[in-house]
Amino acid sequence: MKRRDFLVSAAALTLFASEAAAAKKHSSAKATAGKSSSSKSSGAKKGATSKKSGQSTKKGRHSYRQVAAGPVTHTADDPVIERPPQGTSASRLPPVKAAEPPSEWRTYEITTTVNLKNTSGQSKLWLPLPLNQDTLFQRTLGHSWGGNPNNSSMRRLPDGDLEVFRCEWKESGEATLQLTTLVTTADRHFDVTKRTVAPEREDILRRNLQASQLIPNDGLAFQLGERIVGRIKDPVAQAKAIYDWVVDNSIYDPSLPGCGTGDVRKQLIQGQYGGRSADINGLFVSICRAIGIPARCVYGLRVGPSRLFRSLGLNSSDATRGQHVRAEFYIPGYGWIPVDPSDVRRSIALEGYSDRDSKLLSLKKILFGVWEMNWIAFNVGSDITLPGQSRILPFLLLPQLESNAGRLDGTNPAAIQYTISTRGVEL
Repeated sequence: MKRRDFLVSAAALTLFASEAAAAKKHSSAKATAGKSSSSKSSGAKKGATSKKSGQSTKKGRHSYRQVAAGPVTHTADDPVIERPPQGTSASRLPPVKAAEPPSEWRTYEITTTVNLKNTSGQSKLWLPLPLNQDTLFQRTLGHSWGGNPNNSSMRRLPDGDLEVFRCEWKESGEATLQLTTLVTTADRHFDVTKRTVAPEREDILRRNLQASQLIPNDGLAFQLGERIVGRIKDPVAQAKAIYDWVVDNSIYDPSLPGCGTGDVRKQLIQGQYGGRSADINGLFVSICRAIGIPARCVYGLRVGPSRLFRSLGLNSSDATRGQHVRAEFYIPGYGWIPVDPSDVRRSIALEGYSDRDSKLLSLKKILFGVWEMNWIAFNVGSDITLPGQSRILPFLLLPQLESNAGRLDGTNPAAIQYTISTRGVEL
């Protein structure tokens, strides 16, 4: 916790320093603009109308915004990765240092069991698998499976955003499957004092600036983002302002099924923000993309108890309803930075804390830049077409079953008859 507190304090100091510098520039530019306006008014004709005077003031503000301060925000078409504001965290980078691998890892065994009784004809099942590439916070150690499917395989989608397990039963009767995965995790921290990663691939950054079916990156999302960040120029500080706004203005609704629908477009149109993790963290991603900061949802599963709040982890080995969506955003030089505004709102809804409770305020600071890895990441995919299917899914987090009885998305585990169990193991 001491290291975490240090990191949070360092981040806060950086943000406060950038805001203070911006405020100083703002006041200086305002004074200059005032002198210019006074000089112009003394030379103006006596017959100038109040309407013209108003237009002149508006022009002055526009000129100040373009010349003195520059654009307030970027856009999805003009992102921060192409033209970082000078003197900010994205342009004034610290020395490059080699990434230090974590020293403390925890290993989990995740077992998904499926029992389809009285099936008729052909049945197909798709299950999300953990990240297929090793990171500094998660490594997949292996998979094994058993049961009676006629065909089974692991398939990676072409863009590499996710990997799925696909199996098929051709005969009627009872269909069974047991898929076991070993994953090891380490808590993830954002350190503002280090530039620890090489630049991300251009195609990945572009993809995470684009709109998807449910996550827009323009219109109402841009207007909201522009209002939130105001004249903040530093990209990290902009993301922090968006994070704070989402925490303060969204509501967590535990009555919704699964992780929510992730329909941010609907939230923006209705002006009612919130839902569950896919909705709240999807809103953060949408606003970041709209102002030119690459961002993405990360879809995963809680696999162990939390050391922060009881409601942020499992309280037993049953993870069947433990699906949870997190988010991250990209800043040049610092890579992908983890956040989770949804879990702040979840703690308010399930733990009974008030918005101003000291414990909750500490959690709000921690979850900007820290992921407690009692959770595993499945994928970062959106608008997905599964192997053997033609329809597009907004994201893949739950089992998908297709049979003669129709299609089921796993929201109701009893309908597919599946369970997920987890346990910690020592290697």
